[in-house]
Amino acid sequence: MEEQAIEVTPFEAATGDFTVWGMFWQADWVVQLVIISLLVASVWSWIIIIGKFRHIKAIKKKADGFEETFWSGNSLEDVMEKIGASPDNPLAVVFMAAMGEWKKSVGSQTAIKNAFGIQERINMVMNVTINREMEKIERHSSYLASVGSVSPFVGLFGTVWGIMNSFTSIAETANTSLAVVAPGIAEALLATALGLMAAIPAVVFYNRLTNEMNRYAARMEGFADEFGAYLSRQLEERS
Repeated sequence: MEEQAIEVTPFEAATGDFTVWGMFWQADWVVQLVIISLLVASVWSWIIIIGKFRHIKAIKKKADGFEETFWSGNSLEDVMEKIGASPDNPLAVVFMAAMGEWKKSVGSQTAIKNAFGIQERINMVMNVTINREMEKIERHSSYLASVGSVSPFVGLFGTVWGIMNSFTSIAETANTSLAVVAPGIAEALLATALGLMAAIPAVVFYNRLTNEMNRYAARMEGFADEFGAYLSRQLEERS
């Protein structure tokens, strides 16, 4: 008598496999979609985190070099010539914006009589430039805040869906044994774990990045105040 081959479905083969890969394959398609979305969100968060820290470190180093050149006693024209037409850090961009307004305003002999108006325009240009540069630095950082706030709820949705499947399996098989319930519960808890895995680093590093960016913004504002005071003295002398 020939033995009949028994075909094993992928779901049946994965049943009892409580590795992450096995639980993923035996999960419902909705839970699989939740897991994939959380993994993508986590990977993208780490790309942003690493990129932002490297960028902030780079502009801090370049800002140190710029301030060393600026406060070394060179003339403003020499500093402008050394920076060139394409500043490579936000502090240099603020400086060049202020100097651009300075040259436009001081170039007119009649405008010199209104030193206060020139100073106001220079300060306004520097403030606008600071805001624009900070927008560039902060770009994509709000994504981390979104991941940190949304990921736990996405994971919770996957958990609820997985538990619903577990109860459905109990109702269909009329069996409340651990072998029937455990796979669905494990899949559900995997979604929760991945939601937390995506949210916790996003929240922690978003707070750290926010502090770093706030400090750099304060540094630019301090430079703008000092440079504005220097230009104000120059205007008073020329008036």
